[in-house]
Amino acid sequence: MRTIHAAALLRRTLDEAPTTDAAVLVDGDRIAAIGPRDELVDAYPEVRVRRWAGTLGPALVHDGPLPAAPTPRERVHGLFRTGATAVLAAQVTDPDLRAAAIRNGVVMLDTVRPPTVVEGGRADLAVFADDGTCLATVVAGRLVHRRA
Repeated sequence: MRTIHAAALLRRTLDEAPTTDAAVLVDGDRIAAIGPRDELVDAYPEVRVRRWAGTLGPALVHDGPLPAAPTPRERVHGLFRTGATAVLAAQVTDPDLRAAAIRNGVVMLDTVRPPTVVEGGRADLAVFADDGTCLATVVAGRLVHRRA
């Protein structure tokens, strides 16, 4: 399923200045296009558009222990609430936690790498409010967290 994620601000990397009125077209688990919101919406009129109030950008890489919670599934969801979709493999040694992370599409890395939003890349996105609160997290094209 294709979805356009649109926001007032889009950041392709965590370090770059955001661009205004941009959007990302997600097709399955990949980023199919990045561009001005109106151009993407006009080019793909049949595609669902999710409009976000915050800054859309790459999902984060979590480099510490996963958030504490009663079950492995809840720990993984706690990770998504922070806007992260990748972790260091060394932090996920418990077999039940590792299985929950894999089931939910979490990327396990040997070392931290800077997250990016790039055409053809995996659709791991996050939306953040001005105060840094994660409003939404997309893992491999699936919306897995949305703040109520």
